[in-house]
Amino acid sequence: MTGVHLLLSFKDQEMNAETKTPSNTKAQLLTETVEHVDITSYDARPIIDSMRKMSFSSRDTARAADIFNMALADKGCSTWLILAGSTSAGGCMHVYRDMVKFGMIDAVVATGASIVDMDFFEALGFKHYQAAGSVDDNVLRENYIDRIYDTYIDEEELQACDHTILEIANRLEPRGYSSREFIWEMGKWLSEGNAKKPGSLIQTAYEEGVPIFCPAFVDSSAGFGLVKHQKERIAAKQPYMLLDAIADFRELTDIKIAAGTTGLFMVGGGVPKNFAQDTVVCAEILGVEADMHKYAVQITVADVRDGACSSSTLKEAASWGKVSTTYEQMVFAEATTVVPLIGSDAYHRGAWQNREKPRWAKLFA
Repeated sequence: MTGVHLLLSFKDQEMNAETKTPSNTKAQLLTETVEHVDITSYDARPIIDSMRKMSFSSRDTARAADIFNMALADKGCSTWLILAGSTSAGGCMHVYRDMVKFGMIDAVVATGASIVDMDFFEALGFKHYQAAGSVDDNVLRENYIDRIYDTYIDEEELQACDHTILEIANRLEPRGYSSREFIWEMGKWLSEGNAKKPGSLIQTAYEEGVPIFCPAFVDSSAGFGLVKHQKERIAAKQPYMLLDAIADFRELTDIKIAAGTTGLFMVGGGVPKNFAQDTVVCAEILGVEADMHKYAVQITVADVRDGACSSSTLKEAASWGKVSTTYEQMVFAEATTVVPLIGSDAYHRGAWQNREKPRWAKLFA
């Protein structure tokens, strides 16, 4: 070891004693990238078949897989992905992309973070990283590293994502846009050759005619770019684009009315779950008799005892006229442990091969 390396090693040890971290440098902290699971590379059918004969969450997971496959086999059913939480950053990003690619999903309702901070972020060529042990969050802040449980994001790269959203907003006609319409513009921008990582969920959905809705879109990295867009336009006394949340609700309800029979595959809950379920009630208010969502699976770790459970259990949602209880299943499990199993099971059973893609984006062309 050279004298310089010895001195650096001593300083690292001294800093480690103060911060209790293996390293306080950004390059060393952002080393191990998150690798996204590929549901086509393994066959989960034997696991699901075995779990069907078990109990507890294993049997619930198998029944959820069965219900999802039933929805895919029902030729009159339109299946929607409802996505909340950080499973995309945690390694499930390509699961959702492939569900759209192979025609298992006809519409997506998600949090802004899932779509922008995670999927669009990686489409720009950036990565999510695995945390290596326990690190003081103040040290992370000093190094401009954001943490999602045991996953890291480079804050400087996230700011570049914000700026890209600003660029896309600046090139649009100044008027109201649904989140679906703005995300379509993001997919278009990526498809024009701007994607550093091809095959993101946003780009795939754009190319497959699958609309993506984010009813709380500005609660994400996109919000910063859009605020800057408006502030700069206001300062220049110029008109600006804005998001129309009512149009979001109207457009997704239009899809529900056009689809008739629907199935929900829900990861997490919250706003995306409520938004998708409420389309049944909204259709009825518009004078259209809409069937409750026929198939529904929810994967969550939320507790039911505070009246929440990411909005409600599926059985509780039946009292509101939103979800039928014939084919519904709650799975109380951390989603990254079961989503890859259900996704792989559905892929290899192949019911999606007989489905015709409705390409709901055509409703808004």
